[in-house]
Amino acid sequence: MTRIRVGLGQVNPTVGDLAENRRLIVQWAKTAIDVDLLVFPEMALTGYPIEDLALRPSFQRAAAGQLQMLADDLVEVGLGDTTVVVGTLCTTADGRPLNTAVVIHAGLVVATYDKHHLPNYGVFDEYRYFAPGTHPLTINVSGVNVGVAICEDIWSDTTEQPWQDGIDLLVVLNGSPYEKHKDDQRLQLCVRRARSARCALAYVNLVGGQDELVFDGDSLVVDRDGQLIARAPQFVEGTMTVDLDLPVTSQLATVMTSPVSRAQGRHLIPGIAVALSDEEELFEALVTGLRDYVHKNRFTDVTLGLSGGIDSALVAAIACDALGADHVFGIGMPSAYSSQHSRDDAADLAQRTGLNFEQVSIAPFVDLIGQTLELSGLAEENLQARLRGITLMAMSNAHGRLVLATGNKSELAVGYSTIYGDAVGGFAPIKDVSKTQVWQLARWRNSVAVQRGEVPPIPESSITKEPSAELRPDQRDSDSLPDYEVLDRILDHYVEGDQGVEELTRLGFDSALVEQVLTLVDRAEYKRRQYPPGTKVSAKAFGRDRRLPITHHWRETGGSVSG
Repeated sequence: MTRIRVGLGQVNPTVGDLAENRRLIVQWAKTAIDVDLLVFPEMALTGYPIEDLALRPSFQRAAAGQLQMLADDLVEVGLGDTTVVVGTLCTTADGRPLNTAVVIHAGLVVATYDKHHLPNYGVFDEYRYFAPGTHPLTINVSGVNVGVAICEDIWSDTTEQPWQDGIDLLVVLNGSPYEKHKDDQRLQLCVRRARSARCALAYVNLVGGQDELVFDGDSLVVDRDGQLIARAPQFVEGTMTVDLDLPVTSQLATVMTSPVSRAQGRHLIPGIAVALSDEEELFEALVTGLRDYVHKNRFTDVTLGLSGGIDSALVAAIACDALGADHVFGIGMPSAYSSQHSRDDAADLAQRTGLNFEQVSIAPFVDLIGQTLELSGLAEENLQARLRGITLMAMSNAHGRLVLATGNKSELAVGYSTIYGDAVGGFAPIKDVSKTQVWQLARWRNSVAVQRGEVPPIPESSITKEPSAELRPDQRDSDSLPDYEVLDRILDHYVEGDQGVEELTRLGFDSALVEQVLTLVDRAEYKRRQYPPGTKVSAKAFGRDRRLPITHHWRETGGSVSG
């Protein structure tokens, strides 16, 4: 039996920032004390996903140069004797990009595993894995046979036979984006592979935001029987070290993470991070996605419209947690139809959170343009939304702040937004969050504040009052939409589950209501295509996972399908 100390570097690289990613890897490598094997995630040196950057010869050459510099740096900081595995981009002789795991020792690249060609493909669009009894790369570290795999390699459903033979430990490099409840699926996948391979398995994952994706870390280790030994906290950058007795794994394990985890109130039991609740997990994903989008795109401040409603209130709370209230600028933009209680709720939220707040009335501009163009009805309603969009973008240009759109997934689904109005912005933090989830997160965030002895950030009246766009007298969302609890259930089955009218009717929904909702969803595709990017938290996020043509004549109808 051999004792080996394994370090897993759960890091947050930036796509294309090769030199900084190299320094990041070295920084966290130095925190892994006396490890024999140190593993960093998929594409950690380049950032992930790199998309078309993979095809550029200049980027390929730069990645190769930084790899050798990384090997030199590890020697310089005293880690030359440590075996380090890191994910990066390599190329074939004819320039084709490869998703590669590189083994570094004593300042040299001693082995590589080129997983497969890496053309421009979407996350999880391509599935590759190795057949039972085979393995791509085996290295020997301190007398332990270690197999190296990358992400999809362990997706095979084969469990009856050994997935790999002759190894004591399988390390898996991952760039696995967050989705709701994916942590449970991730653990079960690792358990099945460890039992199949009859060896311990160490799974290391990226953390942080990249465009619409957010990576949650959740690195973990299981023994050959699938018993969970160690698990790093979600959404926290750091290193985790685990002591293993191989080939029979002991339960001896220690978790070392950055001080950030303790500052955020994360409490660890020996070896295994405490699981987050569903609400905390989702909220942390939204905070992480927004924070990294802002910082990695070199913004410092954000601005958003504060209407007094629940959506803008939640986005403001997320922004304050992500960036600090001093960097959040809310603008109230009342029109003639804005109620006094909504104006008061917006001001109350600003006071509760400490964000910067000002009010700019759009009523004079609505009157001027509306009367000049003789607008009424829907045209006048949309004019108000567009004047608010103009105001936000003007303030963005004047002060260099990123505009946040505040629409939720339910509204986007049914087209309940105005192009060039409330749809303007550089980032949409809750575009993949349903209306019912918005309420859940608001209540959860307030409850956390109470537990901490803090002022709840979101006014109670913003949570409890009936939703309204306030674009005409006494307007309510319920004038044109079903109750959000019912609407979101229908949308979940249609958007996430691809179920049509017949299936939804069999589930007990009214067929006429289903047809109405599905028609709204289908007709709003052109609006969603023009909406800002936002953090993906579901399996079917608009714009990334659910891809439908804008122009098509396929319609779901009761009892039959027309097309």
